[in-house]
Amino acid sequence: MSYKKLHLLIRQLADCHKKTINTMKKQLLLCAALLTAAITAGAQNTDTAAYMVHYKFSHVRDTTNRANPYTENMALLLGKISSVYKSYDKQLQDALFKKQVKEAMANSPDGNIKINRQNTGSPLQYFQFPAQQKLYRKESLVINSYLIEDALPKIDWKVSSDTASFGGMHCQKATAHFKGRDYTAWFCADMPFHAGPWKLNGLPGVILEAYDAKKEVVFKFDGIEKVAPPQTAASAATSEAQPGDGHRMIVIGGDDADTDPAIIALPSRSIKTTDKEFTKLQEAMRKDPDAFVQAMMASSGMNGPGNGPRPQIKIKIGPQPVINNPVELAEK
Repeated sequence: MSYKKLHLLIRQLADCHKKTINTMKKQLLLCAALLTAAITAGAQNTDTAAYMVHYKFSHVRDTTNRANPYTENMALLLGKISSVYKSYDKQLQDALFKKQVKEAMANSPDGNIKINRQNTGSPLQYFQFPAQQKLYRKESLVINSYLIEDALPKIDWKVSSDTASFGGMHCQKATAHFKGRDYTAWFCADMPFHAGPWKLNGLPGVILEAYDAKKEVVFKFDGIEKVAPPQTAASAATSEAQPGDGHRMIVIGGDDADTDPAIIALPSRSIKTTDKEFTKLQEAMRKDPDAFVQAMMASSGMNGPGNGPRPQIKIKIGPQPVINNPVELAEK
């Protein structure tokens, strides 16, 4: 072999080796990125609640009827790295409904059951992740739930020296202008959490009570309790088992995350979307509710071929409440 051919062969081998090394580097970087994403997602999506703060939420939706504000019992679940704010009324109602279904199925030999369910409480939920500065909002439409990601709002709080006690816990006062309103918040710095109801956040502690200057939006403190540790896998499987089949029960419109109240987790079966797209879905449902329901069922496979009868779901949208004073106001 001539020197020229030998030199060319060496260069080709070197180039091949270089390409192999570069490919390996890219693969390793990709694996590292995927692993980091998986770890981040796992850390961000699952947490264990230590405390639950209760609030009496009230909102003057209609300024022509201030004597009758909208009210709801709400709860803020506090974990090490996250929190979730949701309807406590709905949590209790969903638990009661599941219990009624289990009892009815156990007492029905033919499997035909009929239960009148009360739609109590809002399905809306807010998940805060302070370390990632992320806010997730869970919305529901008929049989589907949707998850909307946003940045955690930055609120310019002014902390004062005023103090007060809520449930025996020492709190300090802070004020800020947020979403068109002037808010006063009372936070407890003794608790090792940084969270608050709704979108309120950014104080060195837990916001136990908050209200705007006109008292049109009020998150009134209604108690705090420790949350029992999560159930073990065995006990959870037993409590979720259905008579005679062992399938897990899923409540349409209910929580589609873990039903254990000690678990804080982004709803795994929710559809990720944007504010703009979700608004379009809401408009489509209002325009033709029945067509919207059938489209949702078809997209989820509920209208596909099968041996059993196809489920028939019809919804009726009654008169909508007058809301001329939304929680979030346009800035003047």
